[in-house]
Amino acid sequence: MTVNRTILGRPLRSVAFDVFVVAMVMLFGLVTAVSQPGGWRATLVGAAMAVALLFRRSHPSAVAAVVAALGLVQLAAGWGPLAFDVAVLVALYSVVKYADRLRDGILAGVGAGVGVVLAALQTRGDVAWWATAIYFGLVTGAVWLVGLNVRTRHLYVLSLEERAATLEREREAEARAAVAGERTRIARELHDVVAHGMAVMIVQADGARFMLDRDPETARQAMKVVGDTGRQALEEMRRLVGVLREPSPFDAAGEPDGAGVAADPAHRRLALTELPTLLDRFRAAGLRARHTVTGQPPPMPPGLELTVYRVVQEGLTNALKHAGVGARVEVTLVHADDAVVVRVVDDGRGQTPVAPAPSGGHGLVGMRERVGVYDGSLTAGPRLAGGWQVEARLPLPSTSGATEVAAA
Repeated sequence: MTVNRTILGRPLRSVAFDVFVVAMVMLFGLVTAVSQPGGWRATLVGAAMAVALLFRRSHPSAVAAVVAALGLVQLAAGWGPLAFDVAVLVALYSVVKYADRLRDGILAGVGAGVGVVLAALQTRGDVAWWATAIYFGLVTGAVWLVGLNVRTRHLYVLSLEERAATLEREREAEARAAVAGERTRIARELHDVVAHGMAVMIVQADGARFMLDRDPETARQAMKVVGDTGRQALEEMRRLVGVLREPSPFDAAGEPDGAGVAADPAHRRLALTELPTLLDRFRAAGLRARHTVTGQPPPMPPGLELTVYRVVQEGLTNALKHAGVGARVEVTLVHADDAVVVRVVDDGRGQTPVAPAPSGGHGLVGMRERVGVYDGSLTAGPRLAGGWQVEARLPLPSTSGATEVAAA
């Protein structure tokens, strides 16, 4: 475990390095205090520069301004360049690297260039002033470029960290959206299981109560249908609620658990191959149902298959509730090249329900939502010849259709 020690809110290593830099600048001023122009007065200027460098990280622009002002005092006194002027280079590097705006570093570079020329003019020796100015300029320019390079690399690293953080946030948001979508699907499945199962059970229970004294065998068969339907609905509800109770919505690969539902036998999706079983249950409940398939069934996504299954289930449930036991129902599936058409038609001539038909809740609304997800169209309403018709057209994934939901 790494412990980051700080002093006054700053990392210990940074403070120690800055103190070392300040000590070196002061040492340069003290060593040459006797021999340098200006003597101890110049040494005091160098000490002030050194103290200012203690704040070069937190206030780089202010430190650069203070050091530049002290440098001007030095040049105005005619002392020329001195050993402690290394503080000017340190301040220049600091403002380029740490300033919030690069503009401050550019202004500091311009000021340093002016100082280079003035310092070269005051240099004593046999070398021409312009040669000294070039030398000082090269050193100052190199320090400025090093500061710029370090600043650029630091900003690049920060941008990479920000991008990584953004990608992580986006991944978490997408994961939450996937989980929310999967749970919405499960909630819709729960509605279908409860609404359709309870509707069949209520119709059969009412029929059994009505026929209990007249025809005990028919009542017994109706109660058997109630029990079978209830057990199947309970099994499906346990399966779906089990998904909601899973501790983590992600598997080891980090994918939403909805991606593995189809592969898990315990979480299998209903498919069109189970339509005959569905029809048998409604035949046992009293409907005279026929099933016709036209065309060759194409490969379909599991979600589209489930939508077709639920449309048929909702149509049969409505026929049982409203047309009554004994009604004729025609279920037709037409497989075209670009779409699947589902049609459920009843003649409305069944036995009058003993009690008012139970509400299907959001059955038609749920069908419209399901069909709309796949850009399909839905029509539902009474027929002129009697009865009710539900028809849904679902385009296959290779085609694009516009969502159209109409009520006849």
